[in-house]
Amino acid sequence: MTQPFKVGSLLLLAITPVWAQLAVSHAPASTATPAFGMVAPGPAGRPVARVNGTVLTDRDLLREMYAIFPYARQHNGGFPKAMEADIRAGALKMIVFEELVYQEALRRGVAVPPAKMDRALADLQKQFKSPDDYREFMRTECNNSQKVLRAKIQRSLLIDQMLKAEISSRTSISLIQAKAYYDKNLEQFRVPETFAIQTISILPPPKATPSQLKEARMRAEDALRQAKATKNYEEFGVLAEKISEDDYRVMMGDRRAVDRAKLPPEVLQAAQALQPGQLSGLIAIENGYTIIRLNAHNPAGTQKFEAVKDGLRKQLKQQMSEQLRSALDQRLRAHAKVEEL
Repeated sequence: MTQPFKVGSLLLLAITPVWAQLAVSHAPASTATPAFGMVAPGPAGRPVARVNGTVLTDRDLLREMYAIFPYARQHNGGFPKAMEADIRAGALKMIVFEELVYQEALRRGVAVPPAKMDRALADLQKQFKSPDDYREFMRTECNNSQKVLRAKIQRSLLIDQMLKAEISSRTSISLIQAKAYYDKNLEQFRVPETFAIQTISILPPPKATPSQLKEARMRAEDALRQAKATKNYEEFGVLAEKISEDDYRVMMGDRRAVDRAKLPPEVLQAAQALQPGQLSGLIAIENGYTIIRLNAHNPAGTQKFEAVKDGLRKQLKQQMSEQLRSALDQRLRAHAKVEEL
């Protein structure tokens, strides 16, 4: 990952929403049908996995990767190199899991009421900007077949019903449970001093020549001039997306809250001199130049329960969901033949 200074690893966990589940192809044996949902040209339907003989393709995989990291759609489909392998692995596990859930729904004879199918179809049609977009979608993704479309919608709804029955309906965290967890794990709620920052970085090529270094300095000075003209988070972020050369440009330059211990001394020194909303000057770093915008400075301390209770309940519920999901995945895989190609 090209970056002007190190930050903590980004962990990506995603539960795919119902409409993203519609994206998965469902083809027996080795013949893959067109996948649901529009994907930029590139993947050609190459098999990436078989689940009890059903083929999942690279088109399915790419859609799930976009679901995990949607910023990639805004940048010509590009994923940060240091994160791409993890995103791909997570997406592959997810599409295999969803196929296992779908097949289990069929095995159990789970049914989707016709009225629910009709509502889902109507909701889908509303997502298209124009009738022409919908017709193009039907042509390229469903062979102009309402039967194919309804089959894909049914698949999505069956997955959704199964996940609600096996996971969502079984997760509930009360305020008392959350408080008990908080009291028992106070260390988890001690937070270090952090600086929430956005960056714009200008990076010369490796082993840059003197002329390349001079050119990078000129670009950095121009970047600083443009950055000073921004008035808020959004404007700075849009500029970062346009001209920054570190991978955080795809996230509007936003590095969130960074522990002061992880900031290089020169960056920390600049951050300490800023008030929220202010910009630094050019900061010379090991491999180029960076400009930071301070969004927040948070001192070290222990978070109060009242401040964290809602997020904690959500976190504990998510942990419970992940445990149930993992257990369901293991049960389904125990009786399935899964091949990653």
